[in-house]
Order: sequence, then structure tokens, then C-alpha cells
Amino acid sequence: MIKRKLHFSAWQFVLASVFVTFSSLNVYAQEAAIGNDDPAVPVEATGGADAAAGEALFKANCAACHKLYKKGVGPALFGVSQKYDREWLYSWVKNSAAMIESGDPQAVAIYNEYNQTAMNAFPALSNVDIDNILAYTDTPKPAPSTTVAAVDGAGTAGPVDNSLNSIVLAALALILILLTTLLFVVNKTLKRFAEANGMVQESDVEKEQRRPVWKAFVENQFLVLVTAVFLLLASAYFAYGALMSVGVDQGYAPVQPIHYSHRIHAGTNQIECKYCHSSARESKHSGIPSLNVCMNCHKSIGEVADATYQEGMNEYGVDYNKEIEKLYAATGWDADEQKFTGETKPVRWVRIHNLPDLAYFNHAQHVTAGNIECQQCHGPVEEMEVMYQYSPLTMGWCINCHRETNVDLENNGYYEKIHEELSKKRGGKKLTIADLGGLECGKCHY
Repeated sequence: MIKRKLHFSAWQFVLASVFVTFSSLNVYAQEAAIGNDDPAVPVEATGGADAAAGEALFKANCAACHKLYKKGVGPALFGVSQKYDREWLYSWVKNSAAMIESGDPQAVAIYNEYNQTAMNAFPALSNVDIDNILAYTDTPKPAPSTTVAAVDGAGTAGPVDNSLNSIVLAALALILILLTTLLFVVNKTLKRFAEANGMVQESDVEKEQRRPVWKAFVENQFLVLVTAVFLLLASAYFAYGALMSVGVDQGYAPVQPIHYSHRIHAGTNQIECKYCHSSARESKHSGIPSLNVCMNCHKSIGEVADATYQEGMNEYGVDYNKEIEKLYAATGWDADEQKFTGETKPVRWVRIHNLPDLAYFNHAQHVTAGNIECQQCHGPVEEMEVMYQYSPLTMGWCINCHRETNVDLENNGYYEKIHEELSKKRGGKKLTIADLGGLECGKCHY
């Protein structure tokens, strides 16, 4: 019987085919994406007035009460230059109260329509400034833009058609399947030919002479003992870790009924945490802000800027404008009529941070007396799109904080003598919370 070594690896051929197929598809997709890169043509403002300057003036003077395309405290201002005489608008903007007192019919009608809410006077605005503002109010509402991920930093004007890519991928996959089938047929034929001619592969001879690994392992008592000890220690380690993680919800980020972006409110707009969670200063609990707090701003903010809207849709899959509509539905706010209807709906917020009932924690004691920043426990809230539990909130985590945190002695004059005595006992070192009884069981457990 003749021994021959057949150098024929089916899996090597399959892997090479897969690599060539997907490399070709990737190159083709990049060429197709680059070929569809049609830059959008910017639209330039036309007219004698400066709409860009008018936008700045509008945001500085008018945006608190007016919106372009929706009612606010006052009427929507889109197209207002076509509704009224230009000279009348000059007088109205500069001193609306005087026109109402003079009995001007249009001024009186607007005043009565909007619940006799007085409009601020702007005598400092010149006619040119008002013309610029009116030019901005004539800007048509932009259509919702569709953004597509760019290739190598180059933007695209529209969505890329991927149907041709799918056809090419299907064709290449079919070719790969045919080549793989042909390879196995040829390999099987060669084996039959070798058997018919009395040739035996060296791999078959080695398989007959090779000793099974498991038999060698079982017969080696030292390896069996070491393996058993290792498995027992590993099992104990993972079992201990699993038991210690019971009740620890670090990273918990539930879906809320109304999406609230801490990143936008606390980060971009720099709203102070305790503006919404005001009870954290004086109460055990930080409290869930009432929707009235939200409406302090959102009575005037009915929709976000286009850039913020696109960011929410593209990066987080959230339509911020629809979330504001949910807020309006919950509070019973009619955005068109700018008044509350009285038809409210409860919002079932999902609690994120929750300590066991046997643990006592007082927010005021830490926030007001301890001057601890919210981020020390709750993490970088100003960067969180979705709020999640940042810290483990375990007993060991609290104890470590009490051991490492120095006491602020400047605002505790009443206990100055006690603090001096404790400091002497510690050799003049700074006092920590642990030195003041922060490790006593009764401080945190009832």
C-alpha cells in the first residue's frame, strides 16, 4: 500500500473565498456611496432687508413671547408683514400700549384676542431693525431634512440606493456556494481514487496510532487533582460574585414614559440639578419634579431647534418634539390656545435609584450639610441622554466614602470644640465622617 500526503484543505479554500467576496463587496459599496455624493446647494437669502440680522433681533427681543409658525403668548409671526401695513407695524412694535389707548381698531382687536396681555414696548428698535425682523418672519418653514451617514467625512444629499448592492451580494454568495459544493465533490472524488489505487493518507495512519487525549488526562492523577481544585475555586469565585450582586442595580436604565434628556437640560442648557429636584436641599428624598416645573419653560418651548431634532433622531432615535407633546397631553396644555384644559393624565415614572427599607439616607444631610455635589453619587448626569444608576449604592461603597471624606469644619462653629478634641486624638489629622460616628450601625439602620 502506497502512502501519499494529500495537500488539499477545503476550509482554507472556503475562508479565502469568503475574504475575496466581502473585500470586493466592500470596495464596490464605497465606490457606490462616493458616486452618489451630490452636495446640497445652499439657499441664499434675497431681499433688501437682512434676515440674518433680523433673526438675532428676534431671538433677543421677541422669542420669549412669539414663535414663527405657532401661537405663543402672542400670535405666530410668520407672514405678519403681509397682514398689516408696514407703518402700522413700526408704531405697534415701538409702543403698542399707546396704540391701544388711542383706540386703534386693529390694536384693540389683538389686545382683546390675547386676553389683554400687554406687549412690551421697543422704542430702541429703528425702522431698519424692524424691517430686518419682518424679513426673518417671512422665512418659510423648512421641510424636515433627511441626513445620511457620510463616507470618509463627505456628506450626501439624499439616501443611498442599496438595492444594487443587495443584488451583487446575492450573486457573489451564490458563486461562493457553487464553488464550495464543487470543492467538496472534487475532494470526495480524489479520496475514492486514492482508495482504489491503494493509497493511504498520512493523516489516517496518524489517527490510528495517536492516543486519545482524554485517556492520557485521566491516567495522570496530578492533572486531575489540579483541574478539580481549579474548578472548585472558580465555581466558588463566580458563586460569591453572583450572590454579592443580588440587589445591586448599577447601570440600571429603565425606559421612561416621557423621554427626558439630562444631557440637554443639565448639560447643554446648564440647568442646576436642584432647580428640578428642589426638595434635595431640605428633605430626605430628592423628589420627583412636578410637571409644573417642566411647564415653566415648555409653555414657551413647544419644539426644539432643527439641529437638536436631527441629533435626537440620528444618534438616539428620539423625536424630542413628540416627547414635548406627551408633556402637553399629561398637563392638559393646549398649545394652540395657550391655556390649560384641565384634562390631565398621570405620568408613571419608573424609579431608578432605590435603597432597601432597612437603610436610612437623607439627601439634605449630604447636599446641604455635607456640600456634596450630585455628581459624586449620581455620576456625570450632564452627559447622560438616558439616566441610569451610576454607583452601586452598596453598604461597602457608602462606608468607603465615610472613611475617605474629610469633614468641612468651616460651617460648623457650634461643634468647633468637639472637632478640636477629636483632631488632637488623631494627631492633628483632618477628621473624616468615620471619626464623627459615620460607621456606627445606628446612623444608617433603624
